[in-house]
Amino acid sequence: MDHAELGRFLRTRREALLPSDVGLTPGDRRRTPGLRRAEVALLADVSVDYYERLEQSRGANPSEVMLAGLARALRLTSDERDYLYRLAGHAPPAGPVAGPCVEPGLRFLLDSLTTVPAHIVDDLAGLVAQNELSTALFGPWTQRPGRQANAVWRWFTEPDTRMRDFGETDEATGRAYVAGLRAAAAARGHDVVVRGLITDLSARSAEFAAYWEKMEVEPNRSTTKTLHHPQAGALDVHCEVVVSATNSHRLIVLRPEPGSGTAERFEALRVQAVR
Repeated sequence: MDHAELGRFLRTRREALLPSDVGLTPGDRRRTPGLRRAEVALLADVSVDYYERLEQSRGANPSEVMLAGLARALRLTSDERDYLYRLAGHAPPAGPVAGPCVEPGLRFLLDSLTTVPAHIVDDLAGLVAQNELSTALFGPWTQRPGRQANAVWRWFTEPDTRMRDFGETDEATGRAYVAGLRAAAAARGHDVVVRGLITDLSARSAEFAAYWEKMEVEPNRSTTKTLHHPQAGALDVHCEVVVSATNSHRLIVLRPEPGSGTAERFEALRVQAVR
């Protein structure tokens, strides 16, 4: 059980909530952000002293029933709840970690997508397969050695390449990468690969370290964004995420936004790539 990390996680989640988020009235003026410890204890049906000991890392060992109450009180997402359980030594069932080999069904879907960019990533954001348009848009990522094929590593260790390789620079993308990595780390448990990646990223990037301290937990989800390509220009896409049913691979499909002209630009990239 990681008492220190558990305490920090509970505190950051408590401070992120407003009384109105949990059906409480604000009351008198508050000197600190978020809920009070007594309010969380009331919502979770635990004593204030016990909850304070949890936050202050003073040796409390919560049961699964108590963790469930805390997760409800703090309005945790399912991924944050799982992270809480693992910190307390009650790891929920974890899905299998995928290797570099892509399952046939996911590979078939990737190969069937010829008019939009698509690629397959593992749970740590490492690219393991690309279709032709993904390669035309981002370059041959799967041919890069080691961590050079990992999007999180490249984003934080080579920030000058963000626009060139990713077509974007916004803070939301970096925070999403970190939240996804935290979710993957929780699912993997004491895995030397992910722990080494986190340690090295923290040492190499103050930006990564700052986002990591926020303790946000969320696997990669579908999102809308605008990419920029030196030849194709602005590309308005919706990133669809298809999760493998058997392992931690994800198929990322860049669906063009209707009426944006992105579909036509994809076609121009495709024609150029096959010449």
